[in-house]
Amino acid sequence: MAVGVITLVGRTKLCKAHAGDKTLPPIIEMAIGDGAIEQGIVVETTGEETALYHELLRKPVKITYPEETTARYTVKLEKNELVDAYINEIGLYDSEGSLVAYKSFLQKGKDGDMEFDLNMDEVF
Repeated sequence: MAVGVITLVGRTKLCKAHAGDKTLPPIIEMAIGDGAIEQGIVVETTGEETALYHELLRKPVKITYPEETTARYTVKLEKNELVDAYINEIGLYDSEGSLVAYKSFLQKGKDGDMEFDLNMDEVF
């Protein structure tokens, strides 16, 4: 089962922001990669990640709120983006360039005649 986590860096920033010692930078980008499969198995998400294993593309996120305590970060892959790639990891980056959330999952193939959205929910 694919599980997304807030990274140690992200949790540290949240802790200091809640304590009033730091301003929390906004999440602005999603990175998409293909490096989270080893010997046919999805790499276990630990929360210690500081970057994707193999980043292919980074795009600005669109943010919506499907519920009052959920922020949904979305990126649309266009037809001409990542054609013939097998995507298996995504990460959210804040405006300071830190990876604050990471998720690995089973490979998703991307054909040249399709578009699709990648989402990551931050649930509070």
